[in-house]
Amino acid sequence: MLLRDVLLPLPMRPGWGEELEWPYPGVPAALVAEFAGHRVAGLPFFAPETVTSDHGSVYKNHQIVQVARTLGVELLPARAMRPTDKAACERAFAGIQSLLLELLLGFRGVDVADRGVDPEGDAVWTLAEMEHLLATWIVAVWQNRRLDQYSPAWDPGGRHSPNTLFAAAAARDGISLEIPEPSLYYELLPAHFVKIDRRRGVKIGGLWYGGTDPVLEPYRGRRSGRSGRHEGKWAINRDPRDCREVHFEDPEHPGLWHALSWNGLPPGDDLPAFSDTRVREVLREAARAGLKPRDDGELLPMLLHLVAARTPVTAWPTQMTAKQKSERARELARARTADADRPSAPLSALPPPARPAELAQRTRRAVTADRQQRREAAVSQPPTPPLLLGEALRARNLFLLPDEDDDQASEQSPEPA
Repeated sequence: MLLRDVLLPLPMRPGWGEELEWPYPGVPAALVAEFAGHRVAGLPFFAPETVTSDHGSVYKNHQIVQVARTLGVELLPARAMRPTDKAACERAFAGIQSLLLELLLGFRGVDVADRGVDPEGDAVWTLAEMEHLLATWIVAVWQNRRLDQYSPAWDPGGRHSPNTLFAAAAARDGISLEIPEPSLYYELLPAHFVKIDRRRGVKIGGLWYGGTDPVLEPYRGRRSGRSGRHEGKWAINRDPRDCREVHFEDPEHPGLWHALSWNGLPPGDDLPAFSDTRVREVLREAARAGLKPRDDGELLPMLLHLVAARTPVTAWPTQMTAKQKSERARELARARTADADRPSAPLSALPPPARPAELAQRTRRAVTADRQQRREAAVSQPPTPPLLLGEALRARNLFLLPDEDDDQASEQSPEPA
């Protein structure tokens, strides 16, 4: 998704003025906004040809190789113990530290000697605020900062910044507006090659999706036309940050993606987002308890129990351990970024993080809806609720005496044999 963000124009954020809008000559800002679908900030976007990375596992797995192949990018690993191969990246990090981070309260420094008396007590920035501050600083300061020691060879004495250099290159060679389609998000997700079951749908990561979805009806029990290693299987893409649904591309309509919901989802939208880490934890707990569910609906109570157990209402937000706080915060941050990356989500900014009280209320609603659904499924005909005490008393007057004729008729009536 980081490589995808390089290809996308950065949208204007709330509080940004006209001075931060698209400033480059040759292409009017209105034209760029028409192509992008929103007002574009003054940050270049382009399709990279080569990406240099170190030897971390996240840069060498099958997923990043597939993403690079989809985007047409060449991955160039840097030489071991040679930071000069990534000099631009290393210098950018050093510039961010010296020009921004060192000026903020709560900066801990790179060494104990650089640390203040109480950096934890001075920390006043949340993660969302820090992300917004960094984005504003990049557009307003970094792109307009004068490059004294890195002036171009054709004008060594001129006053240049990243914005002016990009404008000069655009005036000389032009700008190629290659804005990717929104469906690129689905193409970059990890693909799982599975079979489509006639009754339960597809199984991804231990969970079943699309059990009653009509989109899979033409393909249930059929083999795909794929050959090779995954012969006869269907490609299903899933975002590991939000496992409530997976995405399936219709073979008869390329580019048309359908969302397949998890079979165990309760009615409504109250179930909080959960990642693949939470799914593995649920499956481990089910195996430890000896539970062999017939459908994924039986896993929902255990999932809700783990969500509520890890972040109980009474423990928000002070009584949680540091590990539980970091784990829950990481899962919520991943869910927010996944929601922002989807094409249907607004690209202006990340959605505001939900408060602990809102999360607790959503969890309670999901638990209540699941219990009500199981009770309704267990009883074929719902029982008739009895009248309330007040309604039973108001049905007749307690102080109304019966008529004498009615009493005499009841006394003269013969008793049944």
